[in-house]
Amino acid sequence: MPTKNPRLEPPGKARSNGQITGNVGLYYCCYQLSLRNWNVMPTARNARGVDIVAYNSDATRIIGIQVKALSKRSAVPLGKSLKNVMGNFWIIVNKVTTGAPTAFILTPAEVIEGAHLAGKGENAAYWMEPGKYDRARFKEAWDRLKIADRA
Repeated sequence: MPTKNPRLEPPGKARSNGQITGNVGLYYCCYQLSLRNWNVMPTARNARGVDIVAYNSDATRIIGIQVKALSKRSAVPLGKSLKNVMGNFWIIVNKVTTGAPTAFILTPAEVIEGAHLAGKGENAAYWMEPGKYDRARFKEAWDRLKIADRA
């Protein structure tokens, strides 16, 4: 007889936990990419570099994707330097713990263009506010990846 796991939570009831939020966003992106015929490989968590390496169905194109997962519609932390903005695409997924996540697909250049520096001195860091990524041209724009597939 199966036992109930008291830690399992229905969508929208998940506890606020950065690691879980990150995992949900990462695997949501892997799922969406797989539906679009990309072969996906998540990389080691918290390692330097992209979060997902994906290649097309005939393995002629490989892309690196950085994923930023958020539990709600909020600013995206980009770090102390924009030199760390890497990969071919950035996928920002917000509301990941609600059961109805929304994805925004941007290029690194668009991320850098939308970044702003907040704070002073050692506490200064770059952020991207929701108004910079939550735009119609980025929202659920999975077709932007086809450009990489044809390049």
